[in-house]
Order: sequence, then structure tokens, then C-alpha cells
Amino acid sequence: MSSFKRKDPSKQSNLKSYEGTRVSPASSSTINTSTGISSLDDILGGGLPLSCSLVIAAPDLHSSYGELVQKYWVAEGLACGHRVCVIDDYAEDFLRDLMWYPKSALSVASGATSGGIKEKEGPLGSTFEDEEDEPTPTDRKVKIAWRYEQMKPFQTTVSTPSLTSENYCHVFDLTSRVPTPVVNEKLVSGKLSLLAPGNPNRTGGATMSALRQVEQVLQEQSTVPIRICIPSLGSPATWGDITPSNVLQFLHSLRGLLRKYPHGCASITLAPHLSSDNWSGSGWLQKVGWVTDASLTLAAFSADPALSATFPSHHGIVHITALPSPSTLVAPSDRFSTLRGLASSASGFGGSGENNLAFKCTRKRLIFETLHLDLDGGVSERRTSAPSSTAVELTTATGTSISASAAAKSHDHSQGTCNGHVSSGGPRIDIEFEGPAVPEEKKAVVAGELIAPSPQPETRPKKPKKKVAFFSDRPDVYDF
Repeated sequence: MSSFKRKDPSKQSNLKSYEGTRVSPASSSTINTSTGISSLDDILGGGLPLSCSLVIAAPDLHSSYGELVQKYWVAEGLACGHRVCVIDDYAEDFLRDLMWYPKSALSVASGATSGGIKEKEGPLGSTFEDEEDEPTPTDRKVKIAWRYEQMKPFQTTVSTPSLTSENYCHVFDLTSRVPTPVVNEKLVSGKLSLLAPGNPNRTGGATMSALRQVEQVLQEQSTVPIRICIPSLGSPATWGDITPSNVLQFLHSLRGLLRKYPHGCASITLAPHLSSDNWSGSGWLQKVGWVTDASLTLAAFSADPALSATFPSHHGIVHITALPSPSTLVAPSDRFSTLRGLASSASGFGGSGENNLAFKCTRKRLIFETLHLDLDGGVSERRTSAPSSTAVELTTATGTSISASAAAKSHDHSQGTCNGHVSSGGPRIDIEFEGPAVPEEKKAVVAGELIAPSPQPETRPKKPKKKVAFFSDRPDVYDF
């Protein structure tokens, strides 16, 4: 008799039936939670699994994209009714800036319709509608070729969740803020906890105190998923004088606690000075990826004006260091991610290799998408070949100012000779053509170059040979 037994789905945890959770497509024993951003869920392979940790590194000091991802994470937890624990000294200010449902959706009663779009009742008695920034491709006519009308339009990101699908990832609006009564209700009911890391004066004291508080939260018996949020890990104002060993030990211990209590998951954002790959030597971010389940870097273009001009439609690049794979050898993102493009190209995103990923922040939402160069290098401008950076301005014998690249092409044609004297206080170059002289009326200049006219059918003169003589005012320097 075989000792192997099939798992009974009825005996598994009821967390998978809770709102805001979904069974992983790679393993029936793994339960995913949404980050609040559908495109980020796709990159992670369907969402962040329970018992896993996610680290976001944002090295740019002039932006806060890492903190924005954390706000999506907390807002999704409040919307789904999960238990949320924020560990930060400025947690109240952090919660005050959380995004929420669109204002138009909050003003409409439950079950009503607005503009012909059906609305679905969300948690806490609110409603929301699916607002897309892109126009709908209805009645789209192709003017180039009629056979392309049946083809799907080119997409750079995944679509937002529809209202008819399961209530997994909500649609938030960056122009809306979470109502104060919602936050107060969560605080009173215990669904929202605000904790301080501890005393930052002692080295390593804040990290050890934070680990003890996280363990106390996870030890409480609960059938509701618990989301741990740690914004700006390593900030001097909150965490004090923290060392690389303290950070690695904290992340490794946190992952061990999540494995011990599989109904929790954590999202951490590193402080900007900790997000640099050279903070504690080469390969720092790779070390962070080894002690966490998922690690991403959001490198913004704001620090480099050249990149901002090259990619005007995006705000930064996404670098993937580690992806979650709690119960599988291969990360589910490698098989089921649409944006990464490693799977089959059924959705038109490719399948021949890893796609370059970028992100952009519009007025209403944060979007992760594939990075593509526009036609001809850009839509707003047409790029042409620029002059060589080594070109210098010289002066001819007649006082005319020309460039060095065109100095040899501006000559004085008289009696079949072509003498171009270039002098800038240095040597002189004489160029002569052997052969019959070219009539003056048959010369042509195209794009600044002197070319010989096309020969007549009856006479085919031979191409003149060119002789170049080099004369120097200082023979000792150019004496070979």
C-alpha cells in the first residue's frame, strides 16, 4: 500500500477562500495576495505568496516610487479586509496619504450606474468603477492595410481587473485619499496596527525590537491574512545607525518568521542610501535577494537627464533580483508572467527571451510595462546624423571659415588643378587631380560635397587620379 496521499482541498486552510487571495497557478498549496497593482502581480507570477517577503529598492533620492508601491500594498490590504501592520515612526503620516477608490465611485450609491458603466460594491460599503486611461478600440479603422484590422493592438502592460472578475486586485486612484472614518474603523477593530521599531540609539536595537513585535503579531490566532509593511528600512531617523549585517540579519530572520507563520506576508522598502548596489561593497542588492523571497529595484530616470530624454514615456527601469518560489523549484513568474515574456507568446508579448521592464506614474495610477523604443528613435523628434565631435573650425587661405571634415572638399579649381590650402598656424595640404579639367558649368554640389558630373554616353573620361602633398612649417616635427 502506497504511503503517498493526495491532499484533500477541503482540509486546506480557508485563507484561499478569503477575499483578496487566490490559489497560485503553479501550486495548489500556495496562496497569493495582491499588491494592489495588477502589472506588479503579473511580474511576481500572480501576486505575492503568503509566507513570503518582498523588498523594493528605490535608489533615487528625488523620488518616492518605492513608498508609492508600499501605499498600494497597504491600501489593498485595507480594501480586502486583511490585517495590516505598519512598522514606522511616521505611520500616521504614511496612512494619511494612502490612495483609495475614485471620487466619482464613492459618490454613487451601491448598485447604481453611472454613464452606462455598471459599478460593483466594494468593501466598506464603497463602490468603484473601472476607469481606463486608454481609449477603447471600438470601431477602429486601419488606414494602412485592411488585413491588419483583425489583429490585436500592441500592448505594453496587462489590463486592469474587470468588475466581473473575482475581487482580487482593486482599482485605486492616485487623486483620491482614503477616508478618515475607514482608517479609524480599522484601528478600533484591530485590523490596522501601527508599531514603532524601537530605540534607534543602540546599534541593532531597532531591528531586534521590530522582529519581536512582528512575531507577537503573527503569533495571534487569526484566519485573516496578515500584511507586514515596513517603509524605508534603514532610515537614520527611524532605525538609527544600521549596518549591512543588521539589515541582512533582519531580512533573513523575518523570512524565517513568515515560514513559521504561513498566514503572513511582508513588503519592505529600503531607504535610498541602502538601495545602491555599492552601499556595502559590490553585489549588495544581490545579497539582499538571497535573504528575501522577492527583490526588485525601481531605478528612476530623474537622476539622469539623458535617460529622461531618451525615454520620455517612462519614469524608470525595473531590475529583478529575485522572484518568489515558495513551493516550486522554478519561480511561477517564469511560466505565467505576461510582461516578462518568457512563456509562450499567446498574448503578443513575445516568448523568445526576457523583456525589458519599465514603470511610469500617470495622474491616476502606477503602471509597470515592457520597454520599447519608439519608431525612428522617438515620436516627438526625428533624429539625424550629428556632426562629428572631433570636427574643428579651420581657416582657409582666403579667410573662409570651414570645418576640418570639409576642409579637403573646398578647393580652388582653375586650369585643371584643385588646390586647397588649409592653414591654422600649422601645416599645409595640397591636393591635385591629374587629368582633363572639369568645366565650371558642369560642376555640382550635393549635400556640401563636390562631385563630378555624370559622364555623357558618347564620352567616358577616365576618373582623375588624386595626389596629396603634405608641407609643414616645422619639418623637424613631421620628419619621418
